[in-house]
Amino acid sequence: MALNPQLSANGTPVPFVGEMFVLARDGVEFEIDKIPGAHGGHVKAKGIIYLSNIRMVFVANKAVGDFVAFDIPLLFVHGEKFNQPIFFCYNISGSVEPVVPEGQHRALYSTHSFKILFKEGGCRTFVPLFLNLIASVRQYNQHATYPSQEAAPRVDPLQAAQTPVDEMMRHAYVDPNDPTKIFLQQPTPESQLRRRTYHPQSAENCY
Repeated sequence: MALNPQLSANGTPVPFVGEMFVLARDGVEFEIDKIPGAHGGHVKAKGIIYLSNIRMVFVANKAVGDFVAFDIPLLFVHGEKFNQPIFFCYNISGSVEPVVPEGQHRALYSTHSFKILFKEGGCRTFVPLFLNLIASVRQYNQHATYPSQEAAPRVDPLQAAQTPVDEMMRHAYVDPNDPTKIFLQQPTPESQLRRRTYHPQSAENCY
């Protein structure tokens, strides 16, 4: 994970090299725990989810304290589950391992639990694409599995970029009741800055 990833002026995530955005889904509520500075470490916010071949990014409609956005690398997700409660809205829950900065000890960084609640419209477009992307990422990066928190990955989450998404998008089912927006063109021009790494920005790791 990465708290408050870099966003463009219009609020869309600044892409990484090789990243392809698949969809954007507005009208969701996002819950995440173990956020430094948050009350009890728990944050709940409404906003929009962006899904790419590399990651999922939640961008809040309104900042909650210092919390503006949250970045979830697909390679680091585990325990994901699509929940269909009878009396509450459908949601996806799961856990995500932290992106540990170079030189830092894994024990200093906790696994986060997250939940995405679909409060406005259906989710039959979003959910299959999300689950298929996770499965594809794992298939193409089989060494990047984390059976326990102690088996801390020092894997580059950008390895997920090799996951093929073109075929997946061509055959995606579009539910008319799901307000998910599928990107036929990328939301940010290729000429804009693209990030090379999850580590802090510097002149040599961006162009």
